[in-house]
Amino acid sequence: MDKKKLKLVLEDGAEYTGYAFGYYGFTEGEVVFNTGMVGYPETMTDPSYCGQILVCTYPLIGNYGIPPKDIEHEVLRNFESDHIQVKALIISDYSHNHSHWQAEKSLGAWMEEEKIPGIYGIDTRSLTRKLREKGTMLGRIVSENEKIYNSIDDPNERNLAAEVCMDEPKLYKKGDKKIVLVDCGVKNNIIRAFLGRNISVLRVPHDYDFMNEDCNGIMISNGPGDPKKCISTIGNTRRAMEQNIPILGICLGCQILALASGADTYKLKYGHRSHNQPVNETGTRRCYITSQNHGYAINSDTLSLDWREWFINDNDGTNEGIIHISKPFFGAQFHPEASPGPDDTEFIFDMFVRALK
Repeated sequence: MDKKKLKLVLEDGAEYTGYAFGYYGFTEGEVVFNTGMVGYPETMTDPSYCGQILVCTYPLIGNYGIPPKDIEHEVLRNFESDHIQVKALIISDYSHNHSHWQAEKSLGAWMEEEKIPGIYGIDTRSLTRKLREKGTMLGRIVSENEKIYNSIDDPNERNLAAEVCMDEPKLYKKGDKKIVLVDCGVKNNIIRAFLGRNISVLRVPHDYDFMNEDCNGIMISNGPGDPKKCISTIGNTRRAMEQNIPILGICLGCQILALASGADTYKLKYGHRSHNQPVNETGTRRCYITSQNHGYAINSDTLSLDWREWFINDNDGTNEGIIHISKPFFGAQFHPEASPGPDDTEFIFDMFVRALK
């Protein structure tokens, strides 16, 4: 039987044809690449990928299948949300025969269940080089012979955090101290990180007014899209800062913290999406290897005198974290909770726990 084919068409007209796997269907989104070698179940379920077509630079994907949906601390242990968040997956070589003691199903079967199309057999090296040179581009997955005549919707024009956050507050009860976790697309491992430190977590929607909540601190989560679309979250964060409530922001949350302080953010050319991004802690000679997934960054030149850069990316010099010089406000652009990737920077959670009132 002939293998079905699908085609990725970029907004500039470039076409990449390969073989379909997973769900046979059509979609569109922002085409981005990730250089991680492992961790595709966690990566694909990361809400920060909402609206994006993911290109994996590592050539072999699917070789260890998909693990079961086990629960740990009331959240899924092997996945970062309840379903696949990417719009589609583009890879070089799909492993049809997976092997792992924990595997419950194949990657293709999982994607078919959740109606996520995939393409393999594409020259992902060429595609990634194009995205690096031209910058992140919009793209559409269509049938082999189809042509594109209309424009592609840009997901970053929407408030994506509103699309991926929870609808109602939920309490994860653990210890006596409690934080409000503002869900802009939070990864499950962030929740596990606090519960594992005996901290209760009240998870609330991105636009929830948390100022009347009895808590010891505020955590603003990661999430997808342009941070400037999170107008309510920025306003609520600004009011919390006026009350000197301890605040930690991760990824999108770090950008929201910066915007609330009066600083500015901008879109990166092709973003940082990998498990091996080196960041330097300013004022030290210490470098950490971090897991990252973001397309926007803070303009460090716009930080007020009360703030300083905490971390800087060693690859391109962009900002990777901010910290207030006297108040308990700090943010990391990378993911200290990893999942997947290194957990070198989990100490940031410990710093925040120590700062809780």
